[in-house]
Amino acid sequence: MERDHRKAIATFYCEATLAPGLPVNPSDDVVNHLRARRLGDGDDVQLTNGGGVRAAATIRARGKRQIELAVSSVVNVPRQPTIHLRAPVADRDRMLWLAEKATELGVTSWRGVRFRRSASVTTRGEGAGFSARLRARMISALEQSAGAWLPPALPDDDLEAVASEPGTRIVLDVRGEPLRSVVGRNASDGVTLLVGPEGGIEDDELALLERHGWRAARLGASILRFETAAVAGIGVVRAAQDSQES
Repeated sequence: MERDHRKAIATFYCEATLAPGLPVNPSDDVVNHLRARRLGDGDDVQLTNGGGVRAAATIRARGKRQIELAVSSVVNVPRQPTIHLRAPVADRDRMLWLAEKATELGVTSWRGVRFRRSASVTTRGEGAGFSARLRARMISALEQSAGAWLPPALPDDDLEAVASEPGTRIVLDVRGEPLRSVVGRNASDGVTLLVGPEGGIEDDELALLERHGWRAARLGASILRFETAAVAGIGVVRAAQDSQES
C-alpha cells in the first residue's frame, strides 16, 4: 500500500527542551511510533514535553536508521484549573483505564490511595512495575488527545495521609450532597477529588475525611464503579471551572 502525500497529524511526547531551531533526538519509543505510523523524512508532527509546551516539527532523516525532529515553532499552553485526582488502589486494568481518561481530561496530578477495601483486591495496581505501566498509559493518552500537560503520578499513600492534604477537597459518596452544589463558586481555585474503592468508603473512613474538612458529594442515586465515578466527577468539576472562567 503506497503512502499518500498528505501531512500527517500526530503528537508525540519528548522529554526534551523544545525551542525553534533546536533539533530533537527522539527516543526509541518515539522512533518506533513514527515508523508504525509510516511517517518519514519531511513529514510534519507535533511534539509536547508534558510541561505545557507544544511544538511544530519536521522529521529529518539522518542516514538509514537515524532521524531527528527539527522544531520550527512552539506554543506555551496554559494549564487548566487545578483538579487533583485521588483514586483508589484497585483493579489494575481499571486503574489504567482511569489514568488514560484522567489525562485526557487534564487532571493536575494523580495519586493512588489505599483504603481498607483495597487490601482485598487480588490484581490491584501497585508497585514499581505498575507505576511504569501507568505512566506509559498516561503518555499514550496525552499523545492521543494532543495535550500539553502530563499529570505527575505521585506515590501511593494511606487514607490518613491523604486526608491531611490542603485546599478544597471533595470525596465522592452516594450519601453526600449533589456534586454541582458542593463544588460551588470556587472551583476555579482548584479542587482535590477523592474516589473511594469498589464497595464504597467505610463509615469510619468517611468520618476521618470529614473531620479533616472533606465534603461528601454524590453524582446521583446510582452506585457507580470507581472509574465511572471519577470520570463523571472530573467532568462536573471541569464544567463548573469553565463556567466560572467564561
